[in-house]
Formats: sequence, C-alpha cells, structure tokens
Amino acid sequence: MKIGTVGVLLAIAASLQGVAPAPAKDKPAYERGVLLQMDSTHCGYAEKDGKTLTGEILGTDGQHKNTQEVLCQEYILKSDRLIYRIRPKDDKHPALLPVGESAEFRIHKDKMLLRVPESDGKEREYIVVSMTPRADAVEARAATKATNQ
Repeated sequence: MKIGTVGVLLAIAASLQGVAPAPAKDKPAYERGVLLQMDSTHCGYAEKDGKTLTGEILGTDGQHKNTQEVLCQEYILKSDRLIYRIRPKDDKHPALLPVGESAEFRIHKDKMLLRVPESDGKEREYIVVSMTPRADAVEARAATKATNQ
C-alpha cells in the first residue's frame, strides 16, 4: 500500500511540474486627454402616442401624437494628437462629465472607454462621432521631420 501511495504522489508531482502558471493580464493602457466642452446635439425624436386600450377597442381614439426633440450630450476630448467628439452610449442615464478636467481613455473594439479620476473614476462607454488631427501636433511633427533631414 505504501509503495502505491508513493507512486501516485510521484505521478501527481510530475504532472504538476509540466503545468506552467498562466500569465497575469496586463492592466489596460490609458491615454490622457482634456474635456474641452459639452454641447447638446439633436439626436432624434421621442413620440408619445395618444392611444388607449379602450379607445382602440371602441375606435374613439384619434391619431394624435406628441413629438418632442431629443437632445444628447456631445463632448470634445483633446488628446496629444487627436480631437475626439464623443457621445455617451447609455442614452437613458448619461453621466455628466466635468468640463476642463483631465480624463483617461482607451479604445476597445468599436467604443471608447473613458474615466475621470477626479470624479468617481468609473469607466463608461462612449461612441466616437468624429476624430480630427490636432493642427499644432501636425505642425510639430512636420518641424521635427524637417530638422531631422
């Protein structure tokens, strides 16, 4: 019995030596930027129908609809090389970001993940509406290339 137990323990030890520890995931790298301004932009209409269940059954409801324009928050985020126009992905409960504060962001798949360390530090999803290269960054790169040649 003792020899069998030792053999089993040796087999387990040998199999564990071949297992390499899984590498830990690296923390995501964030870029830094400054929130320059927030605008309210037109992003659709909200319609409220005037129909009721009894009106549908009896046929007494009119086709009156209340239509209201919906405005969405749109932020301008300035990074080292680009200027981003972004909108919150969560339209129903968007968080108000502090304009003039620095923010950390990263691009993941088709969305921007942004957090403001000075406020709550939560990472929120944003849709990138547009990206524009910064004029001063392009001029600085052109000047650097000219001096290197």
